[in-house]
Amino acid sequence: MGPSAAPIATLGVVTDTHIPDRVSNLHPALIPRLRAAGVERILHAGDISTRWVLDELAQVAPVTAVQGNRDWLYRLELPKTVQFEVAGVTVGLAHGHGTWFTYWWDKFEYVLLGYRFERYRRLLERSCPGARVIVYGHTHSAENRWENGVLYFNPGSASFSFRPEDARPTYGLLRFYPGGRVEAEILPLEGAKVVKGAWKARP
Repeated sequence: MGPSAAPIATLGVVTDTHIPDRVSNLHPALIPRLRAAGVERILHAGDISTRWVLDELAQVAPVTAVQGNRDWLYRLELPKTVQFEVAGVTVGLAHGHGTWFTYWWDKFEYVLLGYRFERYRRLLERSCPGARVIVYGHTHSAENRWENGVLYFNPGSASFSFRPEDARPTYGLLRFYPGGRVEAEILPLEGAKVVKGAWKARP
């Protein structure tokens, strides 16, 4: 493929790191993987829990982050949503939990009905109006889907999943090309798993 096939921009996407409330530090493969991908910006979609996570990610590339439902406990003062442009494409970033009412109502529905993407899509449309790419977290369930011309992208938790089918921690890459083309990829973080709040080598 010729030079025109190269992306204009590559963004790393991370969410639900939950440090230190669920695990002591970042997955050992995450920083090396982001560096190897040559990301020029990192998006963190919330449930960060401690400021030094953002500082560590910032050693790779500038970080744009939003507040998750757990972050208020750790007094991380971040915006609830952010919208910006990359290569002429409007990107919206939100955690995905909405208000405290929608957060607790969602928990109720999750217990009754399980995970359903449609619940979050409606909320994200309201949170990020006009965005063609909506990046979010909260569910710990990876999503990479286009609907009505909008990419809904959740890389899944970089720490752990609530669902057995998403057992491995994951992160994401967004690549922006000339003409407004966007490609999204969800990648596993391998070699370690959470055991009693710390990363242990995975056999």
